[in-house]
Amino acid sequence: MRRVTAFKMIADLSPCADAPLLFFDSGIGGLSVLRKVQAALPFAPIIYAADYAAMPYGTRSESEIAARVPALLGRLAERYRPRLIIIACNTACTIALSHVRAALNIPVVGTVPAIKPAAAATKSGVIGLLGTAATIRQAYVDQLQADFAANMRLLRHGAPELVHAAEAKLRGEAVDPNICARAIDGLKQQRDGENLDIVILGCTHFPLLQAELAHAAPGVGFIDGSAGIARRVCHLTEGQKWPRVRSPGIFVTTGDLTSAQRYQAALTIFNLLRFERL
Repeated sequence: MRRVTAFKMIADLSPCADAPLLFFDSGIGGLSVLRKVQAALPFAPIIYAADYAAMPYGTRSESEIAARVPALLGRLAERYRPRLIIIACNTACTIALSHVRAALNIPVVGTVPAIKPAAAATKSGVIGLLGTAATIRQAYVDQLQADFAANMRLLRHGAPELVHAAEAKLRGEAVDPNICARAIDGLKQQRDGENLDIVILGCTHFPLLQAELAHAAPGVGFIDGSAGIARRVCHLTEGQKWPRVRSPGIFVTTGDLTSAQRYQAALTIFNLLRFERL
Protein backbone atom coordinates (compact mmCIF):
# COMPACT_ATOMS: atom_id res chain seq x y z
CA MET A 1 0.00 0.00 0.00
CA ARG A 2 2.84 2.37 0.82
CA ARG A 3 4.42 1.71 -2.55
CA VAL A 4 1.20 2.63 -4.40
CA THR A 5 0.84 5.84 -2.39
CA ALA A 6 4.45 6.83 -3.05
CA PHE A 7 4.05 6.18 -6.77
CA LYS A 8 0.88 8.28 -6.89
CA MET A 9 2.65 11.19 -5.22
CA ILE A 10 5.46 11.06 -7.78
CA ALA A 11 3.01 10.77 -10.66
CA ASP A 12 1.03 13.75 -9.39
CA LEU A 13 4.20 15.84 -9.46
CA SER A 14 4.97 14.93 -13.08
CA PRO A 15 3.96 17.53 -15.68
CA CYS A 16 1.14 16.73 -18.06
CA ALA A 17 2.10 15.82 -21.62
CA ASP A 18 1.02 19.22 -22.95
CA ALA A 19 3.17 21.24 -20.53
CA PRO A 20 5.53 23.27 -22.75
CA LEU A 21 9.20 24.11 -22.76
CA LEU A 22 9.58 27.87 -22.40
CA PHE A 23 12.47 29.53 -24.25
CA PHE A 24 13.41 33.09 -23.36
CA ASP A 25 15.72 35.58 -25.08
CA SER A 26 15.91 39.30 -25.71
CA GLY A 27 15.17 38.62 -29.38
CA ILE A 28 15.43 35.92 -32.02
CA GLY A 29 18.83 34.51 -31.01
CA GLY A 30 17.41 31.72 -28.89
CA LEU A 31 16.35 29.96 -32.09
CA SER A 32 19.94 28.68 -32.28
CA VAL A 33 19.25 26.78 -29.05
CA LEU A 34 15.68 25.84 -29.93
CA ARG A 35 16.76 24.03 -33.11
CA LYS A 36 19.01 21.67 -31.10
CA VAL A 37 16.29 20.97 -28.54
CA GLN A 38 13.67 20.36 -31.22
CA ALA A 39 16.00 17.89 -32.94
CA ALA A 40 16.19 15.92 -29.68
CA LEU A 41 12.56 16.39 -28.55
CA PRO A 42 10.51 16.87 -31.72
CA PHE A 43 7.08 16.61 -30.05
CA ALA A 44 7.79 19.00 -27.18
CA PRO A 45 5.28 21.89 -27.04
CA ILE A 46 7.19 25.17 -27.37
CA ILE A 47 6.66 28.70 -26.09
CA TYR A 48 9.29 31.13 -27.34
CA ALA A 49 9.36 34.50 -25.59
CA ALA A 50 11.35 37.47 -26.93
CA ASP A 51 11.80 40.62 -24.87
CA TYR A 52 11.84 43.01 -27.81
CA ALA A 53 10.76 45.89 -25.59
CA ALA A 54 14.25 45.83 -24.04
CA MET A 55 16.39 44.32 -26.81
CA PRO A 56 19.42 44.38 -26.97
CA TYR A 57 20.31 43.35 -23.43
CA GLY A 58 23.99 44.05 -24.03
CA THR A 59 23.39 47.80 -23.69
CA ARG A 60 21.33 47.48 -20.48
CA SER A 61 22.70 47.84 -16.95
CA GLU A 62 23.23 44.77 -14.79
CA SER A 63 20.72 46.01 -12.24
CA GLU A 64 18.02 46.45 -14.89
CA ILE A 65 18.51 42.95 -16.28
CA ALA A 66 18.67 41.40 -12.80
CA ALA A 67 15.27 42.91 -12.00
CA ARG A 68 13.58 42.60 -15.38
CA VAL A 69 14.30 38.98 -16.33
CA PRO A 70 12.91 37.28 -13.19
CA ALA A 71 9.81 39.49 -13.32
CA LEU A 72 9.11 38.66 -16.97
CA LEU A 73 9.71 34.95 -16.47
CA GLY A 74 7.37 34.98 -13.49
CA ARG A 75 4.60 36.40 -15.68
CA LEU A 76 5.34 33.94 -18.47
CA ALA A 77 5.37 30.98 -16.07
CA GLU A 78 2.02 32.05 -14.64
CA ARG A 79 0.46 32.33 -18.11
CA TYR A 80 1.90 29.22 -19.82
CA ARG A 81 2.71 26.82 -16.93
CA PRO A 82 5.92 25.42 -18.47
CA ARG A 83 7.57 22.22 -17.25
CA LEU A 84 11.00 23.80 -17.74
CA ILE A 85 12.48 27.19 -18.70
CA ILE A 86 15.47 27.67 -20.99
CA ILE A 87 17.05 31.11 -20.76
CA ALA A 88 18.57 31.17 -24.24
CA CYS A 89 20.51 34.38 -23.67
CA ASN A 90 24.08 34.56 -22.38
CA THR A 91 23.75 38.11 -21.08
CA ALA A 92 20.59 37.35 -19.11
CA CYS A 93 22.16 34.20 -17.64
CA THR A 94 25.49 35.67 -16.60
CA ILE A 95 23.59 38.40 -14.72
CA ALA A 96 20.19 37.05 -13.67
CA LEU A 97 20.24 33.23 -13.65
CA SER A 98 20.60 32.93 -9.87
CA HIS A 99 17.80 35.48 -9.36
CA VAL A 100 15.46 33.52 -11.63
CA ARG A 101 16.18 30.23 -9.90
CA ALA A 102 15.56 31.82 -6.52
CA ALA A 103 12.26 33.32 -7.66
CA LEU A 104 10.70 30.37 -9.53
CA ASN A 105 9.92 26.83 -8.45
CA ILE A 106 10.53 25.49 -11.98
CA PRO A 107 13.69 23.89 -13.40
CA VAL A 108 15.71 26.54 -15.24
CA VAL A 109 18.45 25.79 -17.77
CA GLY A 110 20.89 28.59 -18.46
CA THR A 111 23.19 29.53 -21.33
CA VAL A 112 26.77 30.52 -20.59
CA PRO A 113 29.82 30.96 -22.84
CA ALA A 114 31.19 27.56 -23.90
CA ILE A 115 34.66 28.08 -22.44
CA LYS A 116 35.06 24.50 -21.20
CA PRO A 117 34.53 22.78 -24.59
CA ALA A 118 36.55 25.48 -26.34
CA ALA A 119 39.48 24.85 -24.01
CA ALA A 120 39.25 21.14 -24.81
CA ALA A 121 39.20 21.82 -28.56
CA THR A 122 41.95 24.43 -28.96
CA LYS A 123 45.38 23.35 -30.18
CA SER A 124 47.07 26.74 -29.99
CA GLY A 125 45.82 27.67 -26.52
CA VAL A 126 44.38 30.94 -27.86
CA ILE A 127 40.58 31.16 -27.66
CA GLY A 128 38.33 33.99 -28.75
CA LEU A 129 35.07 34.97 -27.08
CA LEU A 130 32.56 37.01 -29.03
CA GLY A 131 29.66 38.28 -26.93
CA THR A 132 27.77 41.34 -25.93
CA ALA A 133 29.61 44.02 -24.00
CA ALA A 134 27.64 43.04 -20.91
CA THR A 135 28.52 39.34 -21.17
CA ILE A 136 32.26 39.59 -21.72
CA ARG A 137 32.84 41.79 -18.66
CA GLN A 138 31.00 39.56 -16.18
CA ALA A 139 32.76 37.96 -13.20
CA TYR A 140 30.94 34.75 -14.19
CA VAL A 141 33.09 34.64 -17.34
CA ASP A 142 36.22 35.31 -15.27
CA GLN A 143 35.34 32.29 -13.15
CA LEU A 144 34.73 30.07 -16.18
CA GLN A 145 38.13 31.07 -17.51
CA ALA A 146 39.78 30.33 -14.16
CA ASP A 147 38.07 26.96 -13.91
CA PHE A 148 38.58 25.66 -17.46
CA ALA A 149 41.14 27.80 -19.33
CA ALA A 150 43.50 29.11 -16.68
CA ASN A 151 46.63 28.34 -18.69
CA MET A 152 45.25 29.63 -21.97
CA ARG A 153 44.74 33.05 -23.49
CA LEU A 154 41.09 34.10 -23.74
CA LEU A 155 40.57 37.06 -26.06
CA ARG A 156 37.27 38.83 -25.48
CA HIS A 157 35.47 41.17 -27.84
CA GLY A 158 32.07 42.80 -27.59
CA ALA A 159 30.29 42.64 -30.95
CA PRO A 160 26.86 44.25 -30.64
CA GLU A 161 26.64 44.70 -34.42
CA LEU A 162 26.28 40.92 -34.77
CA VAL A 163 23.04 40.96 -32.76
CA HIS A 164 21.40 43.34 -35.20
CA ALA A 165 22.88 41.50 -38.19
CA ALA A 166 21.39 38.19 -37.00
CA GLU A 167 18.02 39.83 -36.47
CA ALA A 168 18.17 41.27 -39.98
CA LYS A 169 19.15 37.91 -41.48
CA LEU A 170 16.09 36.24 -39.98
CA ARG A 171 13.91 38.99 -41.41
CA GLY A 172 15.24 37.96 -44.82
CA GLU A 173 17.63 40.90 -45.21
CA ALA A 174 21.19 40.69 -46.51
CA VAL A 175 24.04 40.60 -44.00
CA ASP A 176 26.84 43.13 -44.47
CA PRO A 177 30.05 41.01 -44.53
CA ASN A 178 32.01 43.92 -43.04
CA ILE A 179 30.12 43.45 -39.77
CA CYS A 180 31.43 39.90 -39.38
CA ALA A 181 34.91 40.93 -40.52
CA ARG A 182 35.03 43.65 -37.85
CA ALA A 183 34.00 41.18 -35.14
CA ILE A 184 36.79 38.75 -36.11
CA ASP A 185 39.31 41.58 -36.38
CA GLY A 186 38.36 42.64 -32.85
CA LEU A 187 39.80 39.33 -31.66
CA LYS A 188 42.70 38.90 -34.06
CA GLN A 189 44.10 42.38 -33.45
CA GLN A 190 44.64 41.59 -29.78
CA ARG A 191 47.92 40.16 -28.48
CA ASP A 192 48.39 36.57 -29.71
CA GLY A 193 45.36 36.99 -31.94
CA GLU A 194 47.28 35.61 -34.91
CA ASN A 195 47.28 32.21 -33.12
CA LEU A 196 43.52 32.16 -32.59
CA ASP A 197 42.05 28.78 -33.57
CA ILE A 198 38.69 28.57 -31.71
CA VAL A 199 36.01 31.25 -31.30
CA ILE A 200 33.24 30.91 -28.73
CA LEU A 201 29.96 32.37 -29.93
CA GLY A 202 28.96 33.79 -26.58
CA CYS A 203 25.60 35.20 -27.63
CA THR A 204 22.80 33.00 -28.91
CA HIS A 205 22.30 35.36 -31.85
CA PHE A 206 25.80 34.66 -33.15
CA PRO A 207 25.42 31.00 -34.28
CA LEU A 208 22.78 32.29 -36.70
CA LEU A 209 25.70 34.03 -38.46
CA GLN A 210 28.23 31.20 -38.22
CA ALA A 211 28.54 30.78 -41.98
CA GLU A 212 29.27 34.50 -42.41
CA LEU A 213 31.75 34.52 -39.51
CA ALA A 214 33.52 31.43 -40.87
CA HIS A 215 33.94 33.22 -44.20
CA ALA A 216 35.63 36.08 -42.34
CA ALA A 217 37.92 33.70 -40.41
CA PRO A 218 39.04 30.79 -42.59
CA GLY A 219 40.68 27.99 -40.63
CA VAL A 220 39.13 29.04 -37.33
CA GLY A 221 36.65 26.78 -35.54
CA PHE A 222 33.47 27.98 -33.87
CA ILE A 223 31.68 26.61 -30.83
CA ASP A 224 28.57 27.47 -28.84
CA GLY A 225 26.65 25.95 -25.96
CA SER A 226 23.47 24.82 -27.73
CA ALA A 227 24.30 21.10 -27.91
CA GLY A 228 25.05 21.00 -24.19
CA ILE A 229 21.81 22.80 -23.41
CA ALA A 230 19.84 20.25 -25.45
CA ARG A 231 21.49 17.41 -23.54
CA ARG A 232 20.63 19.07 -20.24
CA VAL A 233 16.99 19.58 -21.23
CA CYS A 234 16.73 15.92 -22.25
CA HIS A 235 18.23 14.84 -18.94
CA LEU A 236 15.88 16.98 -16.85
CA THR A 237 12.80 15.78 -18.73
CA GLU A 238 13.81 12.13 -18.98
CA GLY A 239 10.83 9.85 -18.42
CA GLN A 240 8.27 12.63 -18.78
CA LYS A 241 5.30 12.33 -21.13
CA TRP A 242 5.06 14.27 -24.39
CA PRO A 243 2.22 14.68 -26.90
CA ARG A 244 1.99 12.08 -29.67
CA VAL A 245 1.81 14.72 -32.37
CA ARG A 246 3.57 18.03 -32.90
CA SER A 247 1.47 21.05 -31.97
CA PRO A 248 1.95 24.63 -33.21
CA GLY A 249 4.32 26.61 -31.05
CA ILE A 250 3.67 30.10 -29.71
CA PHE A 251 5.89 33.15 -30.22
CA VAL A 252 5.42 35.72 -27.46
CA THR A 253 6.85 39.23 -27.58
CA THR A 254 6.97 42.15 -25.18
CA GLY A 255 7.19 44.40 -28.21
CA ASP A 256 4.92 45.22 -31.10
CA LEU A 257 3.15 42.27 -32.72
CA THR A 258 3.31 43.81 -36.18
CA SER A 259 7.09 44.09 -35.92
CA ALA A 260 7.36 40.49 -34.70
CA GLN A 261 5.52 39.22 -37.75
CA ARG A 262 8.45 40.32 -39.91
CA TYR A 263 10.13 37.15 -38.65
CA GLN A 264 7.23 34.92 -39.65
CA ALA A 265 9.07 33.03 -42.39
CA ALA A 266 11.94 32.12 -40.05
CA LEU A 267 9.64 31.27 -37.15
CA THR A 268 7.56 28.95 -39.33
CA ILE A 269 10.63 26.76 -39.81
CA PHE A 270 10.62 26.23 -36.04
CA ASN A 271 6.85 25.55 -35.98
CA LEU A 272 6.20 28.82 -34.12
CA LEU A 273 2.91 29.62 -35.79
CA ARG A 274 0.92 31.62 -33.21
CA PHE A 275 1.81 35.16 -32.13
CA GLU A 276 0.94 36.66 -28.75
CA ARG A 277 1.96 39.74 -26.80
CA LEU A 278 2.97 39.79 -23.15
